[in-house]
Amino acid sequence: MAYVSETPRAVAGLSLGWISDLSETVKLHSARRKVYTRTLNELRSMNERELADIGLSSLMIEDIAREAAAQVTL
Repeated sequence: MAYVSETPRAVAGLSLGWISDLSETVKLHSARRKVYTRTLNELRSMNERELADIGLSSLMIEDIAREAAAQVTL
């Protein structure tokens, strides 16, 4: 004889909310990567003099791009 359970999966601890969480995480990571890459490319296209005019050096470029990406929220 077969046993049939009518307990919803969410109640049984098999919630699918993690899929939504994963989707949001992927979207956030993608948005941050886009900002990081764009910022990095823009700053790398500038020469030392242009960077100095805005108070930066070429050694700071990756840190600034990382900070810009960290500020992205959805």
